[in-house]
Amino acid sequence: MDDLGTSALRLEREGPVAWCIIDRPAARNALTPAMYYGVKRAVRLVNSDPDLAALIITGVGDVFAPGGDLGGRSEPGDAVPAYVGEDILPFQAIRESRAPVVAAVNGICQAGGLLIAMMADIAVVSDRATFRVPELLRGIPDATYGAALPAHVGVAVARDLILSARTFDAHEAQRLGVISRVVPHDELRTAALEAARQIMRTAPDARAHVKRMLNERYGFVDMQTMFGALATSPEMREGMVAFMEKRPPSWIPPDMPS
Repeated sequence: MDDLGTSALRLEREGPVAWCIIDRPAARNALTPAMYYGVKRAVRLVNSDPDLAALIITGVGDVFAPGGDLGGRSEPGDAVPAYVGEDILPFQAIRESRAPVVAAVNGICQAGGLLIAMMADIAVVSDRATFRVPELLRGIPDATYGAALPAHVGVAVARDLILSARTFDAHEAQRLGVISRVVPHDELRTAALEAARQIMRTAPDARAHVKRMLNERYGFVDMQTMFGALATSPEMREGMVAFMEKRPPSWIPPDMPS
């Protein structure tokens, strides 16, 4: 029942709270398709299991999640149902979950990992964590960021973070409104549990209505453009190859200072 379809995710129960632990240290917790879908499975499990009332998502070591595995690698036993298709990503499921979802961000948090943190009800973040929105460095026009990030930080800051793809630390992330809580690293687990308990004290039906109202703040998510680019864009292919070959992609001017 607690199998999330990949050995790189673990589900641990702590009373009414489930922990979804991203545990792929050999690949720095890079998310495979089965891992993305496994996070969605964890959300569905918590919402369907009468013994569970909240989900906390965290990582191992000094990495929460850096986004998808750009090398296309997977883990033995990874399983994604054939019918899933483009419905593999967990972000909407996290955002709309009736059961509380807390992100306990223990370290590096980028790309799809940052979207997981942003879509959670509360992101509790280690003061050692760092963040980045690197999709454009790889030629990916990410639709979820285009809709969600301006709702969190405003258009001007969203432009800055998306178009520069710069790294920013936990305190700047909190100041900008990307995430809400920063705690000392050694207190992360306790603080994440307390955040989950705080949400569980609120009335479920009323909470669901308020979450629906809050979610209306997000703009249109143009998945058609994003998935079309993923399938056909030469920029994305070049971005992935350049990343694997550890070289600048071809669109960077050759005489530009590093």
